[in-house]
Amino acid sequence: MMNNYRERVENTLKQAIFSTNHAPFLQKAMAYSALNGGKRLRPIFVYATAACFGKITPDLDLIAAAIECIHCYSLIHDDLPAMDDDNLRRGKPTCHIAFGEATAILAGDALHALAFELLSKPSSISASTQLKIIQVVATHAGLSGMAAGQSLDLLAEGKKLSACELEHIHHLKTGALISASVTIGALGAGCENESILKTLDQFSNRIGLAFQLQDDLLDVTGNSKNLGKNTGQDAKHEKATYAILLGVDATRQKIHALIQEAMTLLKSLLQDTSQLELLCNNLISRSN
Repeated sequence: MMNNYRERVENTLKQAIFSTNHAPFLQKAMAYSALNGGKRLRPIFVYATAACFGKITPDLDLIAAAIECIHCYSLIHDDLPAMDDDNLRRGKPTCHIAFGEATAILAGDALHALAFELLSKPSSISASTQLKIIQVVATHAGLSGMAAGQSLDLLAEGKKLSACELEHIHHLKTGALISASVTIGALGAGCENESILKTLDQFSNRIGLAFQLQDDLLDVTGNSKNLGKNTGQDAKHEKATYAILLGVDATRQKIHALIQEAMTLLKSLLQDTSQLELLCNNLISRSN
């Protein structure tokens, strides 16, 4: 099922990126970053959440591809020398290494714009729901979410942070887009129940933080070959992480506690949450 979701979103991304021929070199850079493997975690959360309500329509492909565009654009920009200065992503040279900084910036910009183009296309979703979905993505990607988290993360380099401060950064930088993926999956499937949406938001907050903590852990305990990116980058940039702040064992315990909380929230929904539960279990055992 998860492989089917990956195939659906990748086909949608490929079709969207190559829908015109105005700038072939730019499109090549976009495809290089967006179609170069990846877990597709965020779009899979869109589909898996929609599956709770038994409604996976072709329009969900557009929504899932849009959230992946946001994620991919953020990776291109995060890897730039002005930010994280990484040269390896998904086992290949980062976009700015392969295509130059200017084209990498433009590729990120174009993927960002493409996300909202895709969100404007669903035909089986009401206009009011479509606006809600666009608002959720914009809010969680910008000043109240991912972009804010990256800014705080950069400013925190070389500083000592409390666990509370670190958690706030993680919720914004990584958790916000995962939270958005869950919410827009529910909205795209026709869920309007505020109580259910609130519970799903609480679930996504836990799972988003757990995912980031696992990333922090893998940066310390993993290897570049499995991860497809350089390890030890957090220490190199003097970034505060749970793995550095609390240690490996305490971080693992925190991850397991967050997963258990997330599972409990899912069970309270009284919906078929089997696909979301599978994602939670996969999160604990992932090595990349």
